[in-house]
Amino acid sequence: MSNKTKIIILAVGVLLLIALFMFTNLGSNLSYILPRRGYKILAIVLTGSTIAFATIIFQTITNNRILTPSIMGLDSLYLLIQTFIIFVFGSTSMSAANPNLNFFISVGLMIAFAGLFYKILFRGEDRNIYFLLLIGIIFGTFFSSLSTFMEVLIDPNEFLVVQDRMFASFNNVNTDILTVSLVLIVAVVIYFARFFKYLDVLALGKEHAVNLGVDYDYVVKRLLIIVAILISIATALVGPITFLGLLVANVTYEFLKTHEHKVLIPGAVLVSIVALVGGQLIVERVFSFSTTLSVIINFIGGVYFIYLLLRGSKNW
Repeated sequence: MSNKTKIIILAVGVLLLIALFMFTNLGSNLSYILPRRGYKILAIVLTGSTIAFATIIFQTITNNRILTPSIMGLDSLYLLIQTFIIFVFGSTSMSAANPNLNFFISVGLMIAFAGLFYKILFRGEDRNIYFLLLIGIIFGTFFSSLSTFMEVLIDPNEFLVVQDRMFASFNNVNTDILTVSLVLIVAVVIYFARFFKYLDVLALGKEHAVNLGVDYDYVVKRLLIIVAILISIATALVGPITFLGLLVANVTYEFLKTHEHKVLIPGAVLVSIVALVGGQLIVERVFSFSTTLSVIINFIGGVYFIYLLLRGSKNW
């Protein structure tokens, strides 16, 4: 079966799942139910596409299939921001209660952190991507520890608000945030288009990319900023889904059996949407909202991560 056929099958699967999600168990109040489901689907498509897209780029840069952008500590930073806002200002403050303001604060701080992080670490010529990943893990642990410390001290009622933001949720999505997220994502993708041609070469490794005429440091820095912006938007939009990128990227590699990014990127996007829409259907129709989609994704992704480690995927 050709990769083109596989992409078509994935696209048909996406359309069928979306139709199933939109038009089953509608009830009588269509004017209320259909728009809400439409916004939820749009949030799922934006989040799934963004995380899958960013993960493929990140794994190409690092040349490692068990790493995801969350290793840079952005998920932990998001939780720290939410915990700090509620710890200091309370859950009724404008920065916590206003979803638009909270979105811009979260995205702005995460992008600012990533920009400063890259600027400092890439200042020396002897810095490499693995040193960046090591420092990212340290920062992620530090942010998680600070969040835990504040959660211990916080008022129990306020902690419920923090706890709600620890897990990604596609329910009650703010339409204004969706519009802003869509505009930002489109702008980032347009900027990324100029670097797309380098991905297949970067997958060969730094030495081969440099020998083939790629300005490696310049391209990698820009791609890392693109990854950071995309992950920041997705995380601030619905919350952290740590293992989604790892799961969909590796499923895409196994399904498509290719190194061409013109195939991998749309394939990963479609696999991600299938996973999220299918997972949301299970959460709503099987578990009746007794759990969240991020819990299911992280559980499956965590098991798959252990499987990849046992397979020795570090040597891929």
